[in-house]
Amino acid sequence: MNTSNSVNKVSFPNACQLMRWHFHPMGFEASMDAPRSMIARLFDRASGETLIAIAGIPCATVMNTGEVARIIQAVEDELESFVPPRAWQALA
Repeated sequence: MNTSNSVNKVSFPNACQLMRWHFHPMGFEASMDAPRSMIARLFDRASGETLIAIAGIPCATVMNTGEVARIIQAVEDELESFVPPRAWQALA
């Protein structure tokens, strides 16, 4: 029996906790919006203002650590490509 695979598996709530730790000091929350996808939101802890929200991120109720890392990378990629509306206003 290969126990290394079961050790590397985390439930959705535990995966969310890993992502909260990763994105700290920003706030992070996520919820499943379908059986195989989630909505993630990064927010400013002080103001509660949403920095970015992403829907339709592929996930599962139980994931391995590689899948959690893939979700983190997807959120980081989206965050890097995001230009805040205030920056657009400053350019106008």
